[in-house]
Amino acid sequence: MSVASATTVRMPRLSDSMEEGTIVRWLKVHGGAVRAGEAIVEIETDKATMEYEAEADGVLEIVVHEGDTVALGEVIAQIVPGEVDRPTPPPRRERPNRIRATPLARRLAAERGIELATVHGTGRRGHVVKADVEALAANGIAPEPAPEPAPAVPPEPAPVVQSAPAPQRQELTRVQQRIASRMAQSRATVPNFELEVEVDMDACLKLRAELPDHADPVPSINDMVIRACALALAKHPRVNGSYRDDGFDLHDEVNVGFAVAAPDALLVPVIRDANRKSVVEIAHETRALATKARDGSITPSELSGATFTISNLGMFGITRFTAVINPPQSAILAVGAVQARAVVRDGELAIAHIMSASLASDHRILYGADAARFLVDVRERLQAPIGLLV
Repeated sequence: MSVASATTVRMPRLSDSMEEGTIVRWLKVHGGAVRAGEAIVEIETDKATMEYEAEADGVLEIVVHEGDTVALGEVIAQIVPGEVDRPTPPPRRERPNRIRATPLARRLAAERGIELATVHGTGRRGHVVKADVEALAANGIAPEPAPEPAPAVPPEPAPVVQSAPAPQRQELTRVQQRIASRMAQSRATVPNFELEVEVDMDACLKLRAELPDHADPVPSINDMVIRACALALAKHPRVNGSYRDDGFDLHDEVNVGFAVAAPDALLVPVIRDANRKSVVEIAHETRALATKARDGSITPSELSGATFTISNLGMFGITRFTAVINPPQSAILAVGAVQARAVVRDGELAIAHIMSASLASDHRILYGADAARFLVDVRERLQAPIGLLV
């Protein structure tokens, strides 16, 4: 075999913010044949766990093992051309103690004389965490310390203190770590302000009721909000902009992200060129992207490039809330539930279906009047929704 002719598989950049990745699972065995385009490995990034495909035909030689984390660009495998006998897998780069445990759990086990090999790990990927060590010690399985010589005068008996049970600790996934970091960055560095309007959604609800004969799928309220925001963003470019390095980036594309609650993570799939798509086209895309976000099959490109974000908690009955800006975007819209409320129309008491929409804006790029004009534009488009169909 000529190593020079092998295809080197390096830790790929699977998201725009990725710096390192963790090998979750090899989908092909060491020494097994692979073909170009076949998924060979699952990699956990700061945004999601994604599959990576082989770039050539050949025999896979694994370099980095499952559970290991390596930097972007490091070699994780080789694909050797031709068919060969299955070689012996490379020896693992063993550390003196390969039992996976957090530093705190290791220190606590050492202090209490507990062998980590006897502890059942409940952390992510079987890591031993502090609570596991404490639980073992509390059950009396840990070895007793050597008895000390009896003192000449018996000491006063110490009061019995009932200790509280140790909380179960859950380690953050890389996706959760990234979300936490970005949200903390936003709160610490973005001088945001909030504006809120109430939107009469009667016309939208009436339009949805008339669409089943003409649209499949029928757009949801969220689809209509995405379309209204996309059209308004094209008219208000600073709301569609980003703040970077003491300047503004005004984007030509209107790419609207919408928040999706995936298992153990909050993902934001992106509708690209949303201002150029009908509300029915948007409805098709949101359903497909939301499904992929929840089942873990969404791709990095489908999570990247948003110029504006919408977060909708109306399906949970939340009437209003504050959303956190996703830097470097200049704003985010928080959408609440549609509620039947008493209103006055033409001097008469009536029932209307009202939705709260709250815009959080970065004051470095948007001023009050800028944000207000955009929010009023969105409201007017939703209250006269026939324009959303074009």
